[in-house]
Amino acid sequence: MLTRRQAVAASMASAVTANTSFLSRAMAQAVGKQTHVIVGFAAGGGTDVGARLFAERLRGPYASQVIVENKVGAAARLAVEYVKNADADGSVILFTPDFPVTLYPHIFKSLPYDPMRDLTPVAPFTKSVLTFNIGTAVPASITTLPAFIDWCKANPDKANYATTGAGGTPHFIGVMLSNESKVPMTPVHYRGGAPALQDLIGGHVAASINPISEAMPLAQAGQIRTLAVASSQRTRFLPNIPTMREQGLNLVVDSWTGVFLPAKADPKAVAALSSAIAQAVKAPEVIEANAKLGNEMTFQPQPQFVATVKADIEKWGPIVKASGFVPEE
Repeated sequence: MLTRRQAVAASMASAVTANTSFLSRAMAQAVGKQTHVIVGFAAGGGTDVGARLFAERLRGPYASQVIVENKVGAAARLAVEYVKNADADGSVILFTPDFPVTLYPHIFKSLPYDPMRDLTPVAPFTKSVLTFNIGTAVPASITTLPAFIDWCKANPDKANYATTGAGGTPHFIGVMLSNESKVPMTPVHYRGGAPALQDLIGGHVAASINPISEAMPLAQAGQIRTLAVASSQRTRFLPNIPTMREQGLNLVVDSWTGVFLPAKADPKAVAALSSAIAQAVKAPEVIEANAKLGNEMTFQPQPQFVATVKADIEKWGPIVKASGFVPEE
């Protein structure tokens, strides 16, 4: 038989459990029955695959139905603008790599959004690395980034690199590399990673800067040579490939994919979404699926992620200005 003290304790524990359950349900219901995850890139690409893994983990903890929509156009700016203009009730989510948010504000004079004014950063989902690769246009004796730079000095007419599009992070890694090494390198812009890597394999360009998910299979098959990663530390997916900093270049770019809501988003939706992301990045199936893309899972509480986004926006300003790059808008 329970004592009075035990009965009171049991009653309090039951109330706490019930209240927690109620809050969890209320937070999930705050966004309604259907949520849309907006992606600025085509279906089947790395960002789209990541978004679908993300969306699957939102079903239940955040909303009963989650739909991924590909709003392709204007190099992902269309997707960001769409979310900017969406209802702030948490039913429309932006899933994006960092550069449309952190780099584009310094590139496009007529950018239709201000990331810190028009969006609510919620949390990062994955972090990845960008790789520097060479192909058949470069002699097989070139096996390090410093050796490639020396080769460019001796062959200025061949010193070029492919990017996955003008104004993206790979483009500006090349700009930073050229500035650091004091060797002019000409960017050759492609509409995505696949055609850039095809031309790298075919010897039409000397080098290419690509996300690890695109480069890793080709490097492992011996079709291209990965000389460096641009991240602050080596990746476990290519553990023998040194960073650019390890090879004497003061060049570090840590890339992430993050989750955003419209400005002035409902605080309950922000809290619920942040909580769902914190759980999603721990799920074994999510970790395993992202590992196949060369992605590590990551998470930051919302205030920390806001600070990360601000810092990255500030970081790119001087780099873009020094490049003199002017896009064709």
